[in-house]
Amino acid sequence: MILVKLRGGLSNQMFQYAAARRLAAVHSTSVRIDTSWYDNIPAGATLRTYELHHLQITGERASRWETIGTDGVRSTRVPDLPIALYRRLRPRYRFVAERYFHFDPSVLALPDNACLFGYWVSERYFVDAAEIIRREFRFRNPPSLENQKWMARMAEAQSVAIHLRRGDYAADPAVTASHGLCGVDYYRRCVELVRQHVVEPYFFVFSDDLNWARENLGLGTDAEYVDHNQGAPSHEDLRLMSCARHNIIANSSYSWWAAWLNQHESKLVVAPERWMSNPSFDSRDVLPMGWFQV
Repeated sequence: MILVKLRGGLSNQMFQYAAARRLAAVHSTSVRIDTSWYDNIPAGATLRTYELHHLQITGERASRWETIGTDGVRSTRVPDLPIALYRRLRPRYRFVAERYFHFDPSVLALPDNACLFGYWVSERYFVDAAEIIRREFRFRNPPSLENQKWMARMAEAQSVAIHLRRGDYAADPAVTASHGLCGVDYYRRCVELVRQHVVEPYFFVFSDDLNWARENLGLGTDAEYVDHNQGAPSHEDLRLMSCARHNIIANSSYSWWAAWLNQHESKLVVAPERWMSNPSFDSRDVLPMGWFQV
């Protein structure tokens, strides 16, 4: 069994699960998902919920019996002691915390009964299991009638999904300093590059701040702003973006996954060359081969 300890939003959960699912496939075993982070989100962290249930994953949520004593970065509650007894009664996990942001090849060789704690933001952690990941990252429920209409329109055009991630990237100075923020100049250069390679592109804009996008992108009449999936069904935007023929993404794992799940053979993906502002994060392995960097 491979145990994965989740944290963050849907797209982060997808990276974490993908790394664990690939390792489970190597060992012909199962994945258990530890969601305890969402029961006690650390102060200062963005509030998130478990969302992998929207996808057709085969991994199951772990029981407390399967996770006790694996905290690694968090103290175990007194009523759960003695940990040593639990470890004697069930297999001992090899706890593996992410050591750095760039790809760590040693993760690919981990044994069965590994416990993963990290973000694992690179295709290289699961590229040899890509077919499995694509199959399990299909959405569990069919799209709504409204989303079906948008998907049909995207299929008829040379559709380009543009994603703007703002939210805490724009509002929280600490987050901005760490992650950075793709500004107007970046998106204008991306649009120009797309126009050079795609005949009559039509843009579909997705964002957590569509008002800002409307006021600043200046796309003209060959663009529409998708605003009906706000709130609880926001994960549906990921499905819509993956249906476009081409993608312009932010420095966001959310639009990264939309572009990766896009199965059009001739797709053009444009991404920011600099993924993180904080120079201590080595992001050289974030973008797959073949994606344009701006």
